[in-house]
Amino acid sequence: MSTQLLTYLFVGASFALYIGIAVWSRAGSTKDFYVAGGGVHPVVNGMATAADWMSAASFISMAGIISFMGRDGSVYLLGWTGGYVLLALLMAPYLRKFGRFTVPDFIGERYYSKTARMVAVVCLIFVSFTYVAGQMRGVGIVFSRFLEVDVETGVIIGMAVVFMYAVLGGMKGITYTQVAQYCVLIFAYMVPAIFISIMITGNPIPQLGFGSEVADGSGLSVLQKLDSVLTDLGFSAYTQGSKSTIDVFAITAALMFGTAGLPHVLVRFFTVPKVSDARKSAGYALAFIAILYTTAPAVASFARLNLVDTVHNTSYEQAPQWFSNWESTGLVEWQDKNNDGVMQYSAGAANEVKIDRDIMVLANPEIANLPGWVIALVAAGGVAAALSTAAGLLLVISSSISHDLLKQTLMPSITEKQELLFARMAAAVAVCIAGLFGIYPPAFVAQVVAFAFGLAAASLFPAIVLGIFSKRINKQGAIAGMLLGLIFTFVYILYFKFISPELNSAENWLLGISPEGIGFIGMLLNIAAAFAVSRFTAPPPVEVQNLVDDIRIPSGAAVAHSH
Repeated sequence: MSTQLLTYLFVGASFALYIGIAVWSRAGSTKDFYVAGGGVHPVVNGMATAADWMSAASFISMAGIISFMGRDGSVYLLGWTGGYVLLALLMAPYLRKFGRFTVPDFIGERYYSKTARMVAVVCLIFVSFTYVAGQMRGVGIVFSRFLEVDVETGVIIGMAVVFMYAVLGGMKGITYTQVAQYCVLIFAYMVPAIFISIMITGNPIPQLGFGSEVADGSGLSVLQKLDSVLTDLGFSAYTQGSKSTIDVFAITAALMFGTAGLPHVLVRFFTVPKVSDARKSAGYALAFIAILYTTAPAVASFARLNLVDTVHNTSYEQAPQWFSNWESTGLVEWQDKNNDGVMQYSAGAANEVKIDRDIMVLANPEIANLPGWVIALVAAGGVAAALSTAAGLLLVISSSISHDLLKQTLMPSITEKQELLFARMAAAVAVCIAGLFGIYPPAFVAQVVAFAFGLAAASLFPAIVLGIFSKRINKQGAIAGMLLGLIFTFVYILYFKFISPELNSAENWLLGISPEGIGFIGMLLNIAAAFAVSRFTAPPPVEVQNLVDDIRIPSGAAVAHSH
């Protein structure tokens, strides 16, 4: 059976499974649509959260970035994992106890203000669209290679599938689909990693293989070998970073705090029956996530070694099969600069091989010559990763429009049935906009996602955390903080990335912090503004102060309070 046929089979079967699950668990009420009826088991929710969390950026892009940036790429690994821990400890249980469906719902109630709610909706839609653009791009890349269509057509196919189960099933459909997607995704990530770890080091556990000796008799470890291979080709050593310490710190912090303010993950904690289950499902999710995150550095280094082995100094006539497969997608290119018919892969102007870093994980099994079914499995896994997050994000966008904007603010008199219809319509429009972003992406996948995290860190995170832990922050403070953080971060990114990209270098940055890390400064400004403005304006009403106490004090914590 050809690899192409196997891929159609695997991806087709996984789609049939997802759509089947969505139809089987159709949402009948707004409670089903927003929080899956609130009765999901912690282990199931942990798996769904892990799938929601591990997006195309984790599955496709993260190892690709580490593979090309070496040590500098580890900020993504640290930031995303750290952020998850922060979210599980600082926010999930309290928000679950508060018992609202959405992040703007919490901000609107806690800051007793429709304006605060509207600002939160704007921040949320902004962050979610930036993030979902990256996912749609990921779907497009997977489809373009494995269905042999161009990236644009790939994005459109992805839109159609997400539309089917996000609009039909709502959170209920998505939760059970995400459990299936987690299983597909983790299996697809681990199988090639184990195969390649055995081939390169003889060790079947990739996490240990990463630190082992290469099985070529040289006596070098994987990282030593990689360092020497890359420095020979003129690249900087894999284990040596080029970013300044302050920048690494700022990017890691922006990713961490941004993660903890991510609306589509916070919503997952509303789907369990009680507060203690929110903590449990956070713990399970961390274990499920760790499986992929501890494997990524190994996958990244193995992929880069194999890449150099198969491409450098190979005549184009004898180029490996994977190279021509990917060349047709336009994500890999060869230019014969010295007309000798031999591919030269090196740093600097003499380099003839251009490789899009987003393909590393997807092409990895082909580069390592693994059997066809593994290649097909990875294709299904990449699609699962992108679709699970895209669906979660689209749901957040649609619920913030139908629930927060319409029901709670502009059209309070609509019935539940109308609200559900508006939610589905909003999801449909969101899918189309997300698709457009996927076809004309602002940067490569993980970078776009990094901007989304920076914006979430600068706008939503402080408002949520201060709302839980400080009774003194009032609506004026929260609104001023959110606006300042969002505008400052957005303008900074816009300036260096789109208006004057030629100035985008360390000597021009504020304190040497890159646009990817500036969300951290935006967050500090947000917190400072919130405290300053609150200090000179009236304190929040007594009932709001009591509400803050109530969220944190576990009196009768087993029984979730219904306000």
